[in-house]
Amino acid sequence: MRVFFNLLYHPFAFSYDFVAAVVSFGKWNEWVRSVIPFISGTRILELGHGPGHLQQALTTLQFDSVAMDESAPMGRLAKRRLGNLQKLARAVTQKIPFASETFDSIISTFPSEYIFDPQTQSEAYRVLRGGGRLIVLLAAWPRNPLLGWLFKVTGQSPTEAHESIKSKIMETLGCVNFKMDIQIIEVKSGNLLLIIAHK
Repeated sequence: MRVFFNLLYHPFAFSYDFVAAVVSFGKWNEWVRSVIPFISGTRILELGHGPGHLQQALTTLQFDSVAMDESAPMGRLAKRRLGNLQKLARAVTQKIPFASETFDSIISTFPSEYIFDPQTQSEAYRVLRGGGRLIVLLAAWPRNPLLGWLFKVTGQSPTEAHESIKSKIMETLGCVNFKMDIQIIEVKSGNLLLIIAHK
């Protein structure tokens, strides 16, 4: 999977929107925007901006939003989408290039394994203001007859799967300074696994 994501975020970044649409049955951008109601404050940092869809939505809603991604191809795609409105930085999440206590909320949607890195969590904590939030949309399950059938065949209910995943996340996301809340959010097109970590 690491190799696949590396290819998708770098040499094949141009195919990202297509792949995302296929795996989400066309709901990817809707799911990404679902984090917006959980934002606290107006100064926002997005980790892993990808092709820039969420940045576009945040800018339209007049948030003071900046974003970073380590992928140069993703940066080029996002700059094309955002034009003169872009506030993008190329950086890794283990070294966030902003001053301490700068942001009210940090958002990351469908991140790769960097989100589980203790250094990423420590950096996110550092740049958040007191009372700020780290909001992570970690996974989604589309409402789809095929998935319903798979749960039946395997003898597992969606609720059991969600609870198992939630307990594993609590073990893996170990930044002790955050107060963690893990939620399954139901939307019309599926269920979303959302982590809200409070400073």
